[in-house]
Amino acid sequence: MQLSLLINGKPVAGEGDEFEVINPATEASITRAQMASLTQLDSAVDAARAAFSHWRETSDVERQTVLHQIADRIEEHADELAQHIVEEQGKPLFLAHMEVGGAVAWTRYNADLDIPVKVIEDNPQKRIEAHHKPLGVVASITPWNWPLMIAIWHLIPALRAGNTVVCKPSGLTPLSTRRLMALMDDRLPPGVVNMVMGEAEIGAAISQHPDINKIIFTGSTPTGKHIMTQAAGTLKRLTLELGGNDPAIVLPGSDIDALAAGIFNTAFLNMGQTCAAPKRLYVHESQYEALCHKLAELADAQTVGPGMAEETTFGPIQNSQQFARVQALVEDAKHRGARILSGGDASPGPGYFYPPTIVADISHGARLVDDEQFGPALPVIRYRDVADAIHMANSGEYGLGGSVWGPDIQEADRVGRQLNCGTVWINNHAEVLPHAPFGGCKQSGLGVEFGLDGLLAYTQMQVVNTSLQGDATP
Repeated sequence: MQLSLLINGKPVAGEGDEFEVINPATEASITRAQMASLTQLDSAVDAARAAFSHWRETSDVERQTVLHQIADRIEEHADELAQHIVEEQGKPLFLAHMEVGGAVAWTRYNADLDIPVKVIEDNPQKRIEAHHKPLGVVASITPWNWPLMIAIWHLIPALRAGNTVVCKPSGLTPLSTRRLMALMDDRLPPGVVNMVMGEAEIGAAISQHPDINKIIFTGSTPTGKHIMTQAAGTLKRLTLELGGNDPAIVLPGSDIDALAAGIFNTAFLNMGQTCAAPKRLYVHESQYEALCHKLAELADAQTVGPGMAEETTFGPIQNSQQFARVQALVEDAKHRGARILSGGDASPGPGYFYPPTIVADISHGARLVDDEQFGPALPVIRYRDVADAIHMANSGEYGLGGSVWGPDIQEADRVGRQLNCGTVWINNHAEVLPHAPFGGCKQSGLGVEFGLDGLLAYTQMQVVNTSLQGDATP
């Protein structure tokens, strides 16, 4: 099977370097593909630019209808899409189905959003309105952890606002995105959606391309900074959802049995490969041992294995580089004297399997605490005073999300408001919703996604100032 690009409504073989897509559960090749050439990227942008001239003129009702038809198509092909996700990304099948279901829900929500016209002044002499117009060609660069869902997060609001799209998925997980693009292309005019594949050369060309008006990128902070630097020459609009090292604080007096599962499930969501998952857990000394051991019990209860196996609850890490990174961070923790309460060693045999790992007796200065591990290893840090926990939680360069867990909602809210991050959850974490704006501060990103605020990020405001009576000359 050879994976193709999509340019102007047609499948096109790539002209660049060949690469393989690897199944992380077996380390076997799923398919081979070729990256796009720079000329092919130009062709995709040209197609999107030509399609924009008529797609921008479609009515809100037309766009809403098409987006609901795309949601229908995703639902019709849910099993196929979920299987692609498991093959290329590794997550258990039930989680892949959740990803597909989320993609449908996100599509329908954005389809039904109204783009407002704000009346700034209205009197017999003058009417001033603020309108929102589409930007033009939007480039989407997506990561490998939630390949279908994040593509939807990028593409659907862009289309709803009247833009056209060039998408570049991760070369590690292009299958589900390519199938999604085909399903979308079935309901859209040629050129409205296009897909290219490539690495640094293509990414740099996207960042600098004079005919791309906006880039939305989800991925690492260093790459986001590189995109921002390269995009400066053309003053592109940017939405950057970057790294996170989210803290979670458990307040004294918490019901450990009641909240342990919630902490575990959010920290190890998608095998810990989620930007806005708790990655540092701060627990008061009075309940430290109890919660550590409860989390270890939950970790030991997981069934690690291939995502297509019915009994699997915990799949592999997605790629060899991330697999090696998690191993190195845990080994560093061991050398520093940390206690490994569960997991701590890679599973034998093929595949990038690493069990959920609970690491106790660890503190700041260890790489597992200071760095974003983005994998199945959770450091648990002891604290004595809540003010100290807040100080530690706010240390570091990231500010994507954070959470506070405890029985007193007012106290949890008080603590949560002191965290320097884009979203604070109380007795929850990692819950992103289509109607709630989401974005980071510090080194975790620029701009917001989701809700009306996220949709309007794909538009240019235009103020219409109309004089209704008399001479308009000052």
